[in-house]
Amino acid sequence: MLFVMLAEVLIFVPSVARFREDYILSRLERAQIASLALLATDEMIDENLERELLENAEVFNVVLRRDEVRQLVLSSPIPAPIWKSYDLRAASAFELIRDAVACLVDPTDRTIRVIGDPVRQAGLLIEATMSTAPLRAAMIDYGLRILGLSALISAVTAALLFLAVRQVLVTPIRRLVAQMRLYAEAPEDARRVIEPHAEVIELREAEEALRSMERQLTGALKQKERLAQLGSGVAKVSHDLRNILTTAQLLGDRIEGSDDPMVKRSAPKLVGSIRRAVALCESTLAFGKADEPPPTLARFMLAGLVRDIVESERLAAGETALDFVTDVPATLTIRADQEQLHRVLTNLVRNARQAIEATERPGTIEVGAGEEEPGWWIRVGDTGPGLPERARDHLFQPFQGNVRKGGAGLGLAIAAELVRGHGGRLELLKTGPDGTEFIIHLPRDLATPSL
Repeated sequence: MLFVMLAEVLIFVPSVARFREDYILSRLERAQIASLALLATDEMIDENLERELLENAEVFNVVLRRDEVRQLVLSSPIPAPIWKSYDLRAASAFELIRDAVACLVDPTDRTIRVIGDPVRQAGLLIEATMSTAPLRAAMIDYGLRILGLSALISAVTAALLFLAVRQVLVTPIRRLVAQMRLYAEAPEDARRVIEPHAEVIELREAEEALRSMERQLTGALKQKERLAQLGSGVAKVSHDLRNILTTAQLLGDRIEGSDDPMVKRSAPKLVGSIRRAVALCESTLAFGKADEPPPTLARFMLAGLVRDIVESERLAAGETALDFVTDVPATLTIRADQEQLHRVLTNLVRNARQAIEATERPGTIEVGAGEEEPGWWIRVGDTGPGLPERARDHLFQPFQGNVRKGGAGLGLAIAAELVRGHGGRLELLKTGPDGTEFIIHLPRDLATPSL
């Protein structure tokens, strides 16, 4: 209704200006007719008839210019001096609108002179004096009728627009919202996926996009449910298998002490295979947990933690020609979860050791650390063969980023998750034939994690 009323207002002002012009021209036409009647009788007319002609034309006097002669044809006493003259012969639209608005806002009854062209070229021009009170009253009456009609048109138009918008947009949108709520109650039910049928192009596109999203979500939920069931089964199998393999590992350790040459050659390979199987079961069980516990932050000396990890891996290396180099300041104190950081560094150092052992050549593992403005950094590098191409693409994804034959790809995935839990990040700095290098960034404030 507001928009229609605005349009009506834009139409109202020119309409009132046009009404004022027509009103004045009609009075000039009447005045001309009265003048011609007087001229036809050779100006032999009594005062009563002259007054009646002027009252019928609603003017005070009439001046007709014919043959370059200006002639006062009809006249009567003017109640007040002439306030202003209006020439309608060459008035622009702006001037007509301006004069009409001025007449509406000025309630004072004034005497004005109006000039126009005679009808049917019955002279050069015609002038008349008239009062503005009847003109203003007629304009107000016309304006009220126009406003009433505009209000009626606005109400009807608004009702039609309301019904049209409700039918074309609101009802389909409500149907769409109701379908979304229905789907949200059971998103795994494929029967509740929306079927587009809207006639409006934009709504149909929205329904098609919603259908695509619902289908993807339904499929993802089904896949998630299947993976959850599979993960539960794998966790149970891994748990039981770990217990079995632990017993086999103990027996394998005893077999290593046998004097039989064949047993001595076979026992290390058997023990190594069992150890890798146990590690795989433990990694699977660790990753199968829904969430890692939040880190318990505490300050501790990093050098002692690194020393323990290096000593354990040096013992695991056995007779392998492997050197460990540490560059960790003895006084460096960091704020982190000591147990979780131990798991992260153990994974990185163990991966480096196993990569070098696989080459059967001497190698070096280096662990360094330092402090910077945002927090702390820990670097683990080796002189191994580098990561294979398939491992680089899915390095921190479980079961996809395995860096050695027989690996499960869980170590780096778990390490990256633990570092993210600290608000930090684990990055691969470089890898190639001359070795691989990882770096850990830990922020000082857990509430502002690194991106």
